[in-house]
Amino acid sequence: MDAAVPQYDMDKLLACKKLGASVLFVGDDWYATDKWKEYEQKFDRENIKIIYFPYTKGISSTRISSKLNLQDDRSMG
Repeated sequence: MDAAVPQYDMDKLLACKKLGASVLFVGDDWYATDKWKEYEQKFDRENIKIIYFPYTKGISSTRISSKLNLQDDRSMG
């Protein structure tokens, strides 16, 4: 991995193309969902591989994001 990039919108393909990424990592809780089956086809056409990694129970990305945003708010004033 070269970088972890904040997500500001849901267009993952556009983000990968802008960054020149050849691989996207995503939790396996999305595996085989209709949305990600569609993503897989679109990413495949762009030669970008999707790798699913094991979902970690008890880890909330929403909670992590909230804490990070709170820290940002505190550091700005």
